[in-house]
Amino acid sequence: MHLSHTRPVKAAACDDRNLLSSAGLVPALGLAHRCGLEALATKHVSMPTDKGAHAGQKVFALVAGMVAGADSIDDPAVLRHGAMPTVFDRPYAPSTLGSFLRSFTFGHVRQLDAVATRFMCGLAPLNILSLHDWHARRGIPDPWTRYLGEAAPKRTPRRRPRINRANKGHTESSSTTPPGR
Repeated sequence: MHLSHTRPVKAAACDDRNLLSSAGLVPALGLAHRCGLEALATKHVSMPTDKGAHAGQKVFALVAGMVAGADSIDDPAVLRHGAMPTVFDRPYAPSTLGSFLRSFTFGHVRQLDAVATRFMCGLAPLNILSLHDWHARRGIPDPWTRYLGEAAPKRTPRRRPRINRANKGHTESSSTTPPGR
């Protein structure tokens, strides 16, 4: 495929209400939901103002926007286009998320850091389980069985070479005749 050099496109639009612009959000945010991102943010991020209401849902919406490629306050609007509102329940407006972010202080950033740490701790067991399943399907012993509470597979003893203890370290022959004679 080549880029057309005939006439530059001034604008492009996709108005179909059944299209998802970022279909990869569904499994990524399903994993975030499974690890409890929204519940962690609700529990650990506390903002007394009206802008801090539903902090867990807003943090989840910000993460969804970042996964979709948002890098400014206006970019989470991608979550409101096409069929995204049918996949995600009531996505927030970018202005609401921007007001939420602007009300952050250093203490709130520390609270989000605690959420991120706990979220990563929730992701680690899922990663170990998926690696364990990958090894189990292939019949390969894995090092994660001890973390999962399973007994380690029994190893068959290998035969070790016998070492003559009397001549250990000696390279000469055992005869009393000096070498070369």
